[in-house]
Amino acid sequence: MEFLEILKVVFLGIIEGITEWLPVSSTGHLLLTDKFLPLNASQEFKDMFFVVVQLGAILAVVLLYWSKLFPFSLKKQTDESETSKPNSLQLVVKKDSLILWGKVLVACVPAGVIGILFDDFLESYLHTPFVISLTLILYGIAFIIIEKRNKEKVLPVQSTDEITYKQALFIGLFQVLSLIPGTSRSGATIIGALLLGIARPAGAEFTFFLAVPVMAGASAIKILKFILESGGFSGAEFGYLFIGTLVAFAVSLVAMKFLTNFVKKHDFSVFGWYRIALGVVVVITLVLPPFLA
Repeated sequence: MEFLEILKVVFLGIIEGITEWLPVSSTGHLLLTDKFLPLNASQEFKDMFFVVVQLGAILAVVLLYWSKLFPFSLKKQTDESETSKPNSLQLVVKKDSLILWGKVLVACVPAGVIGILFDDFLESYLHTPFVISLTLILYGIAFIIIEKRNKEKVLPVQSTDEITYKQALFIGLFQVLSLIPGTSRSGATIIGALLLGIARPAGAEFTFFLAVPVMAGASAIKILKFILESGGFSGAEFGYLFIGTLVAFAVSLVAMKFLTNFVKKHDFSVFGWYRIALGVVVVITLVLPPFLA
């Protein structure tokens, strides 16, 4: 592994860890970074890396929300009968966790189906600076408009436990939009949640949970596809992927806590303005020059 390439991978992991949870498009940021600071690797590896590195960010969700996501626990139980041992352990199934997973899986279906069917098309035709700049600006405007409409309004759904299966499905439909680079998976699902009357903290938290099966499945598919097409990982490629994923995991722990605290006191308008500004920068630096040359 080359030292300069390791630094690039670390930088990409930092970008992923920050942008995965903020509604600004992690994939869009990774693709744009590669335009200015290209990773010295095959295009097949980079297509896989930009998806699988997100798995590190997802593992942060599992760690931070383990008690809420894991549906089983052990509970001490004292049985006073003569034939039983005192303080025996009993396996407890947490109904709330199972219900939460049911809603998450329902929300995963739309993007899962569309993603599998159109993965090659999306990579071939939509991973471009023009598409990224367009979606950055459009969804930035959407955030500003929606937040202005919801200003001073108390949304009825305040926790993930109150989200219905129907609302979960509609959030899943909004997640389909995130298959287009520059949209942002968290941005699309949070916009959907706000339109459905779900408060920002609950929408953000449900987005965290929704990312677990979505990105785990997407990562598995990308790794399998890469192995079939390239014959496996080289030592350097495996090292780059491991380092990027590890960095994304560590940075995500901080980014998630920041977003959780941020949405309790602020709306998402600032991210809308950031998206618009970044979209304009992309147009000026990457979209217009080929036409003006």
